[in-house]
Amino acid sequence: MVTGAAGFIGSALGLKLLERGDEVVGIDNLNDYYDVNLKLARLDRLTDYRQFKFVKLDIADKQAVQDVFAKEDVARVMHLAAQAGVRYSITHPDAYIDSNIVGFMNILEGCRQHEIEHLAYASTSSIYGANTCMPFSIHDNVDHPVSLYAASKKANELMAHTYSHLYRIPTTGLRFFTVYGPWGRPDMSLFMFTRNILEGKPIAVFNYGNHRRDFTYIDDIVEGVIRVLDKPAQGNSDWSGEHPDPGTSLAPYRIYNIGNNNPIPLLSFIETLEQCLGKTAVKNLLPMQPGDIPDTYADVSDLVNDFGYRPATLLADGISNFVAWYKDFYKIAG
Repeated sequence: MVTGAAGFIGSALGLKLLERGDEVVGIDNLNDYYDVNLKLARLDRLTDYRQFKFVKLDIADKQAVQDVFAKEDVARVMHLAAQAGVRYSITHPDAYIDSNIVGFMNILEGCRQHEIEHLAYASTSSIYGANTCMPFSIHDNVDHPVSLYAASKKANELMAHTYSHLYRIPTTGLRFFTVYGPWGRPDMSLFMFTRNILEGKPIAVFNYGNHRRDFTYIDDIVEGVIRVLDKPAQGNSDWSGEHPDPGTSLAPYRIYNIGNNNPIPLLSFIETLEQCLGKTAVKNLLPMQPGDIPDTYADVSDLVNDFGYRPATLLADGISNFVAWYKDFYKIAG
């Protein structure tokens, strides 16, 4: 089961799972947080496979979630459905409680009732909040989120641990670091920058361009997710309650960063995009937005050690691939 199957990461993951012959049940509510037509186009790539089944439902609907778990013979779950976005959480906090808290609770209950082999789920680099020690490590305390979005994802990690402890459900949380690439989200910077530059409109550059982000290409993310999904979490026998490690547990529970381990200054990112587009951006330099964090930098050593995961896509190649997709999808010449 892949929840959020019409989303950016969910559709890319679903496609890779189908290509290797897995049967996939895709869940999505197709809400209008952004362009539904883009979500439908992503789904179209999956529906060509006979072993794909799509179920439209809202994960906050307890009965609907119970019904799909009861009907489908699900072995593993990759839970990606969520209300995403730091800035949207400032203006629409209720959406994050409904989807990220209530919805995740329903998924946990489905996994408990049907003895799922492994639940992997999306967390976020935003969870590091006020932390400034770089690179961000899963072994650091993360009790100071600076947005409700981040707080909801921290809650997911705590809820997952409880179910791993009580019911021995293997759970793995993946803290994603600024995922980009073809079929990406229109509310993300690469998508918005590309659209505005091509249309000759200014781009909003927050924190006066002083952000650094650990941009991670979608194919690298999917490769890491599949490796994790295929290996259910195990308890850490060396874990001690006297010196508790936030990233592991005696229960079958793990947390991993999944990122590029190479933070890029935002202005360098924009410069690379300008080169790929052959156009110069008009930059509107603005102060940092509420809820944002200045830098993200992933320590991925645990993922490397446990899964041999290393992202391989250079930023220039990833942005070039996105630009080619964008122009093709929106029928832009040149």
